[in-house]
Amino acid sequence: MDILPILSTLKRHKTAAGLIVLQIALTCAIVCNALFLISQRIERISEPSGMADAELLMLQVSGMTRTENDGPQTQADLQALRQIPGVKQASIVNQIPYGNQSSYSGVRLRAGGEENAVVSAANYLAGENFLETSGLRLTEGRDFLPSEYVDLALLQSANPPQVPAILITRRMAQRLFPDGSPLGKPMWVFSDEPHRIVGVVDRLVAPHPGAEDGEGEDTMILPLRPSYRSGSYLLRVDPAQRDAVLKAASALLLNNSPGIKRLVRDQATLSDQRHDYYRQDRSMIQLLAGVCIGLLVVTAFGIVGLASFWVQQRTRMIGTRRALGATRGQILRYFQTENLLLSTVGILLGMVGAYGISLLLMRYYELPRLPAIYLPVGALVLWTLGQIAVFGPARRAAALPPVVALRGG
Repeated sequence: MDILPILSTLKRHKTAAGLIVLQIALTCAIVCNALFLISQRIERISEPSGMADAELLMLQVSGMTRTENDGPQTQADLQALRQIPGVKQASIVNQIPYGNQSSYSGVRLRAGGEENAVVSAANYLAGENFLETSGLRLTEGRDFLPSEYVDLALLQSANPPQVPAILITRRMAQRLFPDGSPLGKPMWVFSDEPHRIVGVVDRLVAPHPGAEDGEGEDTMILPLRPSYRSGSYLLRVDPAQRDAVLKAASALLLNNSPGIKRLVRDQATLSDQRHDYYRQDRSMIQLLAGVCIGLLVVTAFGIVGLASFWVQQRTRMIGTRRALGATRGQILRYFQTENLLLSTVGILLGMVGAYGISLLLMRYYELPRLPAIYLPVGALVLWTLGQIAVFGPARRAAALPPVVALRGG
């Protein structure tokens, strides 16, 4: 179809055409960035923890009575917890993903002060059976030996503190040792005494995964037993019995310490804790999706209104063209081509605007640059929207009989 008549017609309606172009440009700029932000949030929420989330329970206990040694009471608790029907295994750890605790340490590849740290890694201090309880999967090496576990309280009083073994995640191993296996390599964390890497786990997220500051991409596990005062009990259970086990475990911990008054400070399933952790992300997704839908609906109504107005204004032109032999398909294509031209101009301006908004988000909110793939995605959405929105008015225009169209003019 010759577009010169279309361009000539648009020149006589510059204001209306300009408004719809600006509306499309604004929608394109916002929708492209909103889709990118939505995809980021979805990717963050979908990030696996590396643990058996659906099978894990967490309980934190506080002591109301001061004791000299919490280690025996902690071991008695773990032994009793393993006897509860539905419990597969139990362990204790200083922090868990999606929780309130957050412990990081500088990691060095040679002896020296903190200035030699190459990464900041989340440190999980765990007791026996932690891998089996959490569901973590070893990809290289082995789990800790019974002789390698040390009470955290003893480590804190030792000078220098010594931790013979350490586990790290596959991501951390690739980052620190890109040229080969990390097994047997030394690392320095707590002192000038090295820890030897004995195993690599496939994945373990940090306590606060997806943090905007970039923390939490590296994690490690050390064989340091916390007490019930400084850690959380972690139970792996049959998913069908989670609620019953959680209730039984809470009651057991309250009554398993003769002469020591305690209370269960926090208890939750890891799935629920994860759900709560990402609540704001889900709200942001819903908000951005609502903005996108709202803008697209407003833009669609704008295109429909403008097309309907132009059909009324051009009734005589339509009748003349029909009388000269134009088919319904040609009239329909005329309005669709006209909309395609307006949409294309608006989309090109919108792409420039999308890039500008992305630069502002990078500067003030430290967000990554908008990937180029979202520009054609946004363009395709708006082109499709434009064609769908204009189809109704264009179809009505094409259906006008020539005599009626000429009389209406």
